[in-house]
Amino acid sequence: MKQNSELVSRSACELTQEIRKGQLSSRELVSASLAQIERVNPHLNALVTVDANRALKMADAADRQQAQGESLGPLHGLPVAHKDSFLTQGMRTTWGSEIYADHIPAENSLIVSRQIQAGAISVGKSNMPEFGAGSQTFNKIFGCTRNPYNPALTCGGSSGGAAVALATGMVSLADGSDMGGSLRNPASFCNVVGLRPSAGRVPLWPNSNSFGQLGVAGPMGRTVADVALLLSVIAGPDPRDPLSIPTPGSDFRVSLDADFRQTRVAFSADLGGLPVSPEVRKITEEGVKRIAGMVQAVDYAEPSFSGAARAFQVLRSLTFAGSFGALLKQHRHQMKRSLVWNIELSQDFSAEDVIEAEAVRARLFQDTRVLLNQWDFLVTPVSQTLPFPVEQEFVENINGEPMSNYIEWMNSCSLITLTGHPAISIPCGFTADGLPVGIQIVGRYRDELALLKFAHACEALNKPWCSPSVISVI
Repeated sequence: MKQNSELVSRSACELTQEIRKGQLSSRELVSASLAQIERVNPHLNALVTVDANRALKMADAADRQQAQGESLGPLHGLPVAHKDSFLTQGMRTTWGSEIYADHIPAENSLIVSRQIQAGAISVGKSNMPEFGAGSQTFNKIFGCTRNPYNPALTCGGSSGGAAVALATGMVSLADGSDMGGSLRNPASFCNVVGLRPSAGRVPLWPNSNSFGQLGVAGPMGRTVADVALLLSVIAGPDPRDPLSIPTPGSDFRVSLDADFRQTRVAFSADLGGLPVSPEVRKITEEGVKRIAGMVQAVDYAEPSFSGAARAFQVLRSLTFAGSFGALLKQHRHQMKRSLVWNIELSQDFSAEDVIEAEAVRARLFQDTRVLLNQWDFLVTPVSQTLPFPVEQEFVENINGEPMSNYIEWMNSCSLITLTGHPAISIPCGFTADGLPVGIQIVGRYRDELALLKFAHACEALNKPWCSPSVISVI
Protein backbone atom coordinates (compact mmCIF):
# COMPACT_ATOMS: atom_id res chain seq x y z
CA MET A 1 0.00 0.00 0.00
CA LYS A 2 2.82 2.38 0.84
CA GLN A 3 4.41 1.56 -2.49
CA ASN A 4 1.16 2.44 -4.28
CA SER A 5 0.91 5.72 -2.37
CA GLU A 6 4.46 6.65 -3.34
CA LEU A 7 3.77 5.83 -6.98
CA VAL A 8 0.52 7.75 -7.34
CA SER A 9 1.94 10.82 -5.57
CA ARG A 10 4.37 11.50 -8.42
CA SER A 11 3.64 14.16 -11.00
CA ALA A 12 1.98 13.24 -14.28
CA CYS A 13 5.03 14.53 -16.16
CA GLU A 14 7.33 12.23 -14.17
CA LEU A 15 5.03 9.24 -14.58
CA THR A 16 4.66 9.60 -18.32
CA GLN A 17 8.44 9.71 -18.71
CA GLU A 18 8.84 6.55 -16.64
CA ILE A 19 6.28 4.79 -18.81
CA ARG A 20 8.01 5.88 -22.00
CA LYS A 21 11.35 4.60 -20.70
CA GLY A 22 9.84 1.22 -19.90
CA GLN A 23 10.39 1.70 -16.16
CA LEU A 24 6.65 1.56 -15.46
CA SER A 25 3.76 -0.04 -17.30
CA SER A 26 0.38 1.53 -17.74
CA ARG A 27 -1.23 -1.45 -16.01
CA GLU A 28 1.03 -0.98 -12.97
CA LEU A 29 0.12 2.68 -12.70
CA VAL A 30 -3.60 2.18 -13.28
CA SER A 31 -3.65 -0.70 -10.77
CA ALA A 32 -2.00 1.56 -8.20
CA SER A 33 -4.55 4.27 -8.99
CA LEU A 34 -7.45 1.84 -8.54
CA ALA A 35 -5.97 0.62 -5.25
CA GLN A 36 -5.73 4.21 -4.04
CA ILE A 37 -9.34 4.81 -5.07
CA GLU A 38 -10.45 1.73 -3.15
CA ARG A 39 -8.55 2.89 -0.07
CA VAL A 40 -9.41 6.58 -0.05
CA ASN A 41 -12.57 7.22 -2.04
CA PRO A 42 -15.02 5.66 0.47
CA HIS A 43 -13.92 8.29 3.00
CA LEU A 44 -13.95 11.34 0.69
CA ASN A 45 -16.37 10.55 -2.17
CA ALA A 46 -14.36 12.23 -4.92
CA LEU A 47 -15.12 9.80 -7.75
CA VAL A 48 -18.77 8.84 -8.18
CA THR A 49 -18.52 6.39 -11.09
CA VAL A 50 -15.47 4.13 -11.43
CA ASP A 51 -15.08 1.48 -14.12
CA ALA A 52 -12.05 -0.55 -13.05
CA ASN A 53 -12.44 -3.26 -15.69
CA ARG A 54 -12.63 -0.73 -18.48
CA ALA A 55 -9.60 1.14 -17.14
CA LEU A 56 -7.51 -2.02 -16.90
CA LYS A 57 -8.46 -3.04 -20.44
CA MET A 58 -7.42 0.40 -21.70
CA ALA A 59 -4.14 0.09 -19.76
CA ASP A 60 -3.41 -3.33 -21.27
CA ALA A 61 -4.11 -1.95 -24.74
CA ALA A 62 -1.73 0.95 -24.03
CA ASP A 63 1.01 -1.48 -22.98
CA ARG A 64 0.53 -3.57 -26.12
CA GLN A 65 0.70 -0.44 -28.23
CA GLN A 66 4.00 0.48 -26.62
CA ALA A 67 5.40 -3.06 -26.95
CA GLN A 68 4.63 -3.00 -30.66
CA GLY A 69 6.60 0.21 -31.11
CA GLU A 70 3.62 2.35 -32.04
CA SER A 71 3.68 6.10 -31.50
CA LEU A 72 2.56 7.17 -28.03
CA GLY A 73 0.34 10.11 -27.17
CA PRO A 74 1.32 12.83 -24.67
CA LEU A 75 -0.85 11.28 -21.93
CA HIS A 76 0.02 7.66 -22.70
CA GLY A 77 -0.89 5.40 -19.79
CA LEU A 78 -1.95 8.12 -17.33
CA PRO A 79 -5.12 7.54 -15.27
CA VAL A 80 -7.49 10.51 -15.51
CA ALA A 81 -10.91 11.50 -14.15
CA HIS A 82 -13.56 13.43 -16.04
CA LYS A 83 -15.95 15.87 -14.41
CA ASP A 84 -19.48 14.46 -14.29
CA SER A 85 -20.63 17.26 -16.58
CA PHE A 86 -18.60 15.93 -19.52
CA LEU A 87 -20.10 13.16 -21.64
CA THR A 88 -18.35 9.78 -21.45
CA GLN A 89 -19.49 7.20 -23.97
CA GLY A 90 -20.85 4.14 -22.20
CA MET A 91 -20.09 5.61 -18.73
CA ARG A 92 -22.75 7.30 -16.64
CA THR A 93 -22.89 11.10 -16.80
CA THR A 94 -25.32 12.78 -14.38
CA TRP A 95 -24.40 16.48 -13.98
CA GLY A 96 -25.01 15.75 -10.29
CA SER A 97 -28.75 15.77 -10.96
CA GLU A 98 -31.44 13.23 -10.13
CA ILE A 99 -32.93 14.05 -13.53
CA TYR A 100 -29.97 12.30 -15.20
CA ALA A 101 -29.21 9.73 -12.53
CA ASP A 102 -29.22 6.85 -15.04
CA HIS A 103 -27.99 8.69 -18.13
CA ILE A 104 -25.50 6.75 -20.28
CA PRO A 105 -24.17 8.92 -23.14
CA ALA A 106 -23.63 7.53 -26.63
CA GLU A 107 -20.70 9.89 -27.31
CA ASN A 108 -17.80 11.62 -25.60
CA SER A 109 -17.45 15.32 -25.03
CA LEU A 110 -14.58 16.74 -27.09
CA ILE A 111 -12.48 17.30 -23.96
CA VAL A 112 -12.82 13.60 -23.11
CA SER A 113 -12.15 12.24 -26.59
CA ARG A 114 -9.00 14.38 -26.89
CA GLN A 115 -7.59 12.90 -23.70
CA ILE A 116 -8.36 9.34 -24.79
CA GLN A 117 -6.82 9.97 -28.20
CA ALA A 118 -3.71 11.24 -26.38
CA GLY A 119 -3.39 7.92 -24.56
CA ALA A 120 -5.08 8.72 -21.24
CA ILE A 121 -6.86 5.99 -19.28
CA SER A 122 -10.37 7.04 -18.22
CA VAL A 123 -10.82 5.76 -14.68
CA GLY A 124 -14.12 7.42 -13.80
CA LYS A 125 -16.19 10.55 -13.16
CA SER A 126 -15.57 13.18 -10.49
CA ASN A 127 -18.29 14.53 -8.24
CA MET A 128 -19.82 18.00 -8.66
CA PRO A 129 -22.74 20.03 -7.30
CA GLU A 130 -26.03 19.82 -9.18
CA PHE A 131 -25.44 21.26 -12.67
CA GLY A 132 -22.27 22.89 -11.34
CA ALA A 133 -24.21 25.41 -9.27
CA GLY A 134 -22.09 26.57 -6.34
CA SER A 135 -18.57 26.20 -4.97
CA GLN A 136 -19.56 23.36 -2.65
CA THR A 137 -19.57 19.81 -4.01
CA PHE A 138 -22.71 17.91 -3.00
CA ASN A 139 -25.82 16.55 -4.68
CA LYS A 140 -28.78 14.28 -3.97
CA ILE A 141 -27.43 11.33 -5.96
CA PHE A 142 -23.95 10.92 -4.55
CA GLY A 143 -23.82 13.14 -1.47
CA CYS A 144 -20.93 15.43 -0.54
CA THR A 145 -17.25 15.30 -1.35
CA ARG A 146 -15.00 15.95 1.65
CA ASN A 147 -11.81 17.92 1.99
CA PRO A 148 -8.81 15.58 2.19
CA TYR A 149 -7.05 17.82 4.73
CA ASN A 150 -10.07 17.80 7.03
CA PRO A 151 -12.99 15.54 5.99
CA ALA A 152 -15.37 17.56 8.15
CA LEU A 153 -14.97 20.46 5.73
CA THR A 154 -15.85 21.07 2.08
CA CYS A 155 -13.41 20.62 -0.79
CA GLY A 156 -14.99 23.56 -2.64
CA GLY A 157 -16.47 23.27 -6.11
CA SER A 158 -17.77 22.83 -8.56
CA SER A 159 -14.81 20.72 -9.75
CA GLY A 160 -14.43 19.48 -6.20
CA GLY A 161 -14.26 15.77 -6.90
CA ALA A 162 -11.48 16.40 -9.40
CA ALA A 163 -9.41 18.37 -6.88
CA VAL A 164 -9.77 15.70 -4.17
CA ALA A 165 -8.95 12.86 -6.58
CA LEU A 166 -5.75 14.67 -7.54
CA ALA A 167 -4.77 15.65 -4.00
CA THR A 168 -5.06 12.05 -2.82
CA GLY A 169 -3.40 10.38 -5.80
CA MET A 170 -6.49 8.64 -7.15
CA VAL A 171 -5.67 9.95 -10.64
CA SER A 172 -2.74 11.68 -12.32
CA LEU A 173 -4.77 14.39 -14.09
CA ALA A 174 -8.34 15.67 -14.09
CA ASP A 175 -10.46 18.00 -16.18
CA GLY A 176 -12.99 20.51 -14.92
CA SER A 177 -14.95 23.62 -15.77
CA ASP A 178 -15.15 27.13 -14.37
CA MET A 179 -17.76 29.88 -14.46
CA GLY A 180 -17.37 31.65 -11.13
CA GLY A 181 -14.30 29.86 -9.80
CA SER A 182 -15.02 26.14 -10.21
CA LEU A 183 -11.47 25.22 -11.25
CA ARG A 184 -9.74 27.71 -8.98
CA ASN A 185 -11.65 27.43 -5.69
CA PRO A 186 -11.34 23.64 -5.20
CA ALA A 187 -7.68 23.83 -6.25
CA SER A 188 -7.12 26.35 -3.45
CA PHE A 189 -9.08 24.31 -0.90
CA CYS A 190 -7.24 21.07 -1.79
CA ASN A 191 -3.65 22.26 -2.43
CA VAL A 192 -3.58 21.47 -6.16
CA VAL A 193 -3.45 23.55 -9.36
CA GLY A 194 -6.42 24.68 -11.45
CA LEU A 195 -6.30 26.83 -14.59
CA ARG A 196 -9.20 28.84 -15.97
CA PRO A 197 -8.14 29.51 -19.59
CA SER A 198 -9.34 32.27 -21.90
CA ALA A 199 -12.66 31.53 -23.60
CA GLY A 200 -12.07 29.33 -26.63
CA ARG A 201 -8.71 28.00 -25.51
CA VAL A 202 -10.36 24.66 -24.71
CA PRO A 203 -13.19 24.21 -27.24
CA LEU A 204 -16.48 22.84 -25.97
CA TRP A 205 -18.55 20.24 -27.81
CA PRO A 206 -21.37 19.47 -27.51
CA ASN A 207 -22.43 22.88 -26.22
CA SER A 208 -25.86 24.49 -26.40
CA ASN A 209 -24.39 27.91 -25.57
CA SER A 210 -21.63 28.15 -28.19
CA PHE A 211 -21.21 31.91 -27.92
CA GLY A 212 -21.22 32.04 -24.13
CA GLN A 213 -18.10 33.45 -22.49
CA LEU A 214 -18.61 32.93 -18.77
CA GLY A 215 -18.12 29.18 -18.52
CA VAL A 216 -14.95 27.49 -19.77
CA ALA A 217 -13.35 24.05 -19.49
CA GLY A 218 -9.81 23.60 -18.24
CA PRO A 219 -7.15 21.39 -16.67
CA MET A 220 -6.29 20.47 -13.09
CA GLY A 221 -3.16 18.78 -11.77
CA ARG A 222 -0.82 18.41 -8.83
CA THR A 223 1.76 20.71 -10.45
CA VAL A 224 1.77 23.57 -12.94
CA ALA A 225 3.75 21.43 -15.40
CA ASP A 226 1.06 18.74 -15.17
CA VAL A 227 -1.61 21.34 -15.92
CA ALA A 228 0.38 22.53 -18.94
CA LEU A 229 0.65 18.93 -20.14
CA LEU A 230 -3.10 18.40 -19.98
CA LEU A 231 -3.77 21.80 -21.55
CA SER A 232 -1.54 20.81 -24.48
CA VAL A 233 -3.98 17.99 -25.23
CA ILE A 234 -7.37 19.61 -24.61
CA ALA A 235 -6.54 22.98 -26.23
CA GLY A 236 -6.54 23.64 -29.95
CA PRO A 237 -9.12 24.62 -32.58
CA ASP A 238 -12.30 22.75 -33.40
CA PRO A 239 -14.70 23.96 -36.11
CA ARG A 240 -17.75 23.12 -34.00
CA ASP A 241 -16.82 25.76 -31.40
CA PRO A 242 -17.04 29.24 -32.98
CA LEU A 243 -14.88 30.74 -30.21
CA SER A 244 -12.08 28.18 -30.41
CA ILE A 245 -8.61 29.70 -30.67
CA PRO A 246 -6.61 28.52 -33.73
CA THR A 247 -3.32 28.05 -31.81
CA PRO A 248 -2.48 24.33 -31.50
CA GLY A 249 -2.39 22.82 -28.04
CA SER A 250 1.08 21.43 -28.66
CA ASP A 251 2.41 24.97 -28.12
CA PHE A 252 2.04 24.31 -24.39
CA ARG A 253 4.27 21.22 -24.47
CA VAL A 254 7.46 23.21 -23.87
CA SER A 255 9.78 24.00 -20.98
CA LEU A 256 8.21 26.31 -18.41
CA ASP A 257 11.53 27.61 -17.10
CA ALA A 258 11.95 31.38 -17.53
CA ASP A 259 13.65 34.44 -16.00
CA PHE A 260 11.32 36.93 -14.28
CA ARG A 261 13.81 39.48 -12.96
CA GLN A 262 12.35 42.15 -15.27
CA THR A 263 8.75 41.26 -14.45
CA ARG A 264 6.35 43.71 -12.80
CA VAL A 265 3.48 42.35 -10.74
CA ALA A 266 0.28 44.05 -9.60
CA PHE A 267 -1.24 42.90 -6.31
CA SER A 268 -4.80 43.32 -5.11
CA ALA A 269 -5.50 42.04 -1.60
CA ASP A 270 -9.29 42.31 -1.84
CA LEU A 271 -10.32 43.26 -5.42
CA GLY A 272 -11.78 46.62 -4.55
CA GLY A 273 -12.85 46.00 -0.97
CA LEU A 274 -14.24 42.46 -0.84
CA PRO A 275 -14.26 40.93 2.64
CA VAL A 276 -11.34 38.50 3.00
CA SER A 277 -10.71 36.36 6.07
CA PRO A 278 -7.58 37.37 8.04
CA GLU A 279 -5.88 33.98 7.54
CA VAL A 280 -6.41 34.03 3.78
CA ARG A 281 -5.13 37.60 3.57
CA LYS A 282 -2.06 36.77 5.70
CA ILE A 283 -1.04 33.70 3.68
CA THR A 284 -1.68 35.48 0.37
CA GLU A 285 0.47 38.44 1.41
CA GLU A 286 3.25 36.08 2.53
CA GLY A 287 3.13 34.47 -0.92
CA VAL A 288 3.35 37.87 -2.58
CA LYS A 289 6.41 38.74 -0.48
CA ARG A 290 8.12 35.61 -1.79
CA ILE A 291 7.20 36.54 -5.34
CA ALA A 292 8.64 40.03 -4.79
CA GLY A 293 12.06 38.46 -4.31
CA MET A 294 12.21 37.12 -7.88
CA VAL A 295 10.65 40.03 -9.85
CA GLN A 296 11.51 43.65 -10.54
CA ALA A 297 8.58 45.11 -8.66
CA VAL A 298 5.29 44.34 -6.91
CA ASP A 299 2.83 47.23 -6.70
CA TYR A 300 -0.67 47.59 -5.31
CA ALA A 301 -2.88 47.97 -8.38
CA GLU A 302 -6.16 46.62 -9.72
CA PRO A 303 -8.72 47.37 -12.42
CA SER A 304 -11.96 49.03 -11.34
CA PHE A 305 -14.42 46.37 -10.26
CA SER A 306 -17.26 48.88 -9.86
CA GLY A 307 -20.55 47.22 -10.84
CA ALA A 308 -18.84 43.92 -11.61
CA ALA A 309 -20.52 41.81 -8.93
CA ARG A 310 -24.00 42.73 -10.16
CA ALA A 311 -22.97 42.31 -13.79
CA PHE A 312 -21.78 38.79 -13.07
CA GLN A 313 -25.05 37.94 -11.33
CA VAL A 314 -27.06 39.21 -14.30
CA LEU A 315 -25.04 37.33 -16.92
CA ARG A 316 -24.81 34.18 -14.81
CA SER A 317 -28.59 34.09 -14.30
CA LEU A 318 -29.18 34.44 -18.04
CA THR A 319 -26.76 31.58 -18.70
CA PHE A 320 -28.54 29.39 -16.15
CA ALA A 321 -31.96 30.26 -17.54
CA GLY A 322 -30.84 29.41 -21.05
CA SER A 323 -29.25 26.12 -19.98
CA PHE A 324 -31.76 24.85 -17.43
CA GLY A 325 -34.97 26.87 -17.84
CA ALA A 326 -36.71 24.14 -19.85
CA LEU A 327 -35.72 21.50 -17.27
CA LEU A 328 -37.14 23.65 -14.49
CA LYS A 329 -40.58 23.60 -16.08
CA GLN A 330 -40.73 19.79 -15.87
CA HIS A 331 -38.42 18.92 -12.97
CA ARG A 332 -38.69 21.71 -10.39
CA HIS A 333 -39.19 19.15 -7.60
CA GLN A 334 -35.86 17.53 -8.50
CA MET A 335 -33.78 20.71 -8.47
CA LYS A 336 -32.15 22.32 -5.43
CA ARG A 337 -33.50 25.65 -4.23
CA SER A 338 -30.37 27.67 -4.98
CA LEU A 339 -30.39 26.42 -8.58
CA VAL A 340 -34.07 27.28 -9.00
CA TRP A 341 -33.39 30.73 -7.55
CA ASN A 342 -30.50 31.29 -9.96
CA ILE A 343 -32.59 30.30 -12.97
CA GLU A 344 -35.60 32.41 -11.97
CA LEU A 345 -33.41 35.39 -11.05
CA SER A 346 -33.22 36.18 -14.77
CA GLN A 347 -36.88 37.21 -14.65
CA ASP A 348 -35.98 40.10 -12.35
CA PHE A 349 -33.67 41.75 -14.87
CA SER A 350 -34.69 44.12 -17.63
CA ALA A 351 -33.10 44.65 -21.03
CA GLU A 352 -31.39 47.70 -19.55
CA ASP A 353 -29.84 45.51 -16.83
CA VAL A 354 -28.41 43.18 -19.46
CA ILE A 355 -27.08 46.08 -21.53
CA GLU A 356 -25.43 47.55 -18.45
CA ALA A 357 -23.93 44.19 -17.44
CA GLU A 358 -22.40 43.74 -20.89
CA ALA A 359 -21.05 47.29 -20.74
CA VAL A 360 -19.44 46.58 -17.37
CA ARG A 361 -17.89 43.41 -18.74
CA ALA A 362 -16.51 45.23 -21.79
CA ARG A 363 -15.09 48.00 -19.62
CA LEU A 364 -13.55 45.55 -17.14
CA PHE A 365 -11.87 43.61 -19.94
CA GLN A 366 -10.31 46.81 -21.27
CA ASP A 367 -9.30 48.03 -17.80
CA THR A 368 -7.61 44.70 -17.10
CA ARG A 369 -5.93 44.69 -20.50
CA VAL A 370 -4.53 48.17 -19.87
CA LEU A 371 -3.39 47.25 -16.37
CA LEU A 372 -1.59 44.17 -17.67
CA ASN A 373 0.17 46.26 -20.30
CA GLN A 374 1.82 48.14 -17.43
CA TRP A 375 2.22 45.12 -15.16
CA ASP A 376 2.81 41.58 -16.40
CA PHE A 377 0.55 39.74 -13.96
CA LEU A 378 -2.13 40.47 -11.36
CA VAL A 379 -2.01 38.49 -8.11
CA THR A 380 -5.05 38.16 -5.82
CA PRO A 381 -6.58 35.76 -3.28
CA VAL A 382 -8.34 32.76 -4.82
CA SER A 383 -11.10 32.38 -2.25
CA GLN A 384 -12.14 34.94 0.31
CA THR A 385 -12.39 32.41 3.11
CA LEU A 386 -11.21 28.98 4.24
CA PRO A 387 -12.94 25.63 3.73
CA PHE A 388 -16.15 25.51 5.79
CA PRO A 389 -18.28 22.67 7.26
CA VAL A 390 -19.34 20.17 4.63
CA GLU A 391 -22.97 20.30 5.85
CA GLN A 392 -23.12 24.04 5.08
CA GLU A 393 -24.23 24.86 1.53
CA PHE A 394 -22.39 28.16 1.29
CA VAL A 395 -20.61 30.85 3.32
CA GLU A 396 -23.17 33.12 4.95
CA ASN A 397 -20.82 35.86 6.15
CA ILE A 398 -17.16 36.87 5.97
CA ASN A 399 -15.68 39.03 8.72
CA GLY A 400 -19.23 39.77 9.86
CA GLU A 401 -20.35 40.92 6.41
CA PRO A 402 -23.40 38.89 5.30
CA MET A 403 -23.43 37.17 1.91
CA SER A 404 -26.70 37.79 0.08
CA ASN A 405 -26.71 34.56 -1.96
CA TYR A 406 -24.99 31.21 -2.42
CA ILE A 407 -22.19 32.43 -4.71
CA GLU A 408 -21.37 35.92 -3.45
CA TRP A 409 -18.62 34.55 -1.20
CA MET A 410 -16.71 33.61 -4.37
CA ASN A 411 -16.58 37.11 -5.87
CA SER A 412 -12.78 36.93 -5.64
CA CYS A 413 -12.98 34.46 -8.52
CA SER A 414 -16.15 35.54 -10.34
CA LEU A 415 -14.95 39.13 -10.76
CA ILE A 416 -11.81 37.78 -12.43
CA THR A 417 -14.06 35.65 -14.66
CA LEU A 418 -15.72 38.85 -15.83
CA THR A 419 -12.36 40.30 -16.96
CA GLY A 420 -12.12 37.55 -19.59
CA HIS A 421 -8.45 36.97 -18.74
CA PRO A 422 -6.90 33.59 -17.87
CA ALA A 423 -6.29 32.85 -14.20
CA ILE A 424 -4.59 30.05 -12.30
CA SER A 425 -4.77 28.90 -8.68
CA ILE A 426 -1.58 27.46 -7.23
CA PRO A 427 -0.78 26.33 -3.66
CA CYS A 428 0.52 29.14 -1.44
CA GLY A 429 0.60 27.89 2.15
CA PHE A 430 -1.22 26.39 5.12
CA THR A 431 -3.07 27.79 8.11
CA ALA A 432 -2.08 26.87 11.65
CA ASP A 433 -4.86 24.26 11.52
CA GLY A 434 -3.38 22.63 8.42
CA LEU A 435 -5.78 23.95 5.80
CA PRO A 436 -4.37 24.84 2.37
CA VAL A 437 -4.68 28.30 0.84
CA GLY A 438 -4.02 29.03 -2.82
CA ILE A 439 -3.00 32.19 -4.61
CA GLN A 440 -4.60 33.42 -7.85
CA ILE A 441 -2.49 34.73 -10.72
CA VAL A 442 -4.14 36.52 -13.66
CA GLY A 443 -2.34 36.73 -16.99
CA ARG A 444 -2.72 38.62 -20.22
CA TYR A 445 -5.59 37.71 -22.53
CA ARG A 446 -4.93 34.47 -24.41
CA ASP A 447 -1.36 34.29 -23.08
CA GLU A 448 -1.73 31.13 -21.02
CA LEU A 449 1.85 30.09 -21.77
CA ALA A 450 3.36 33.14 -20.06
CA LEU A 451 0.93 32.62 -17.17
CA LEU A 452 1.96 28.98 -16.81
CA LYS A 453 5.65 29.87 -16.85
CA PHE A 454 5.20 32.50 -14.14
CA ALA A 455 3.02 30.17 -12.05
CA HIS A 456 5.68 27.46 -12.41
CA ALA A 457 8.30 29.82 -10.97
CA CYS A 458 5.97 30.89 -8.14
CA GLU A 459 5.19 27.24 -7.41
CA ALA A 460 8.89 26.57 -6.83
CA LEU A 461 9.06 29.51 -4.41
CA ASN A 462 5.99 28.35 -2.48
CA LYS A 463 6.94 24.68 -2.29
CA PRO A 464 8.48 24.78 1.23
CA TRP A 465 5.23 26.29 2.54
CA CYS A 466 2.88 23.86 0.76
CA SER A 467 3.53 20.59 2.61
CA PRO A 468 2.57 18.08 3.85
CA SER A 469 1.30 15.98 0.99
CA VAL A 470 -2.23 14.89 1.72
CA ILE A 471 -1.47 11.48 0.22
CA SER A 472 0.56 10.70 3.34
CA VAL A 473 -2.02 12.25 5.66
CA ILE A 474 -5.13 10.31 4.66
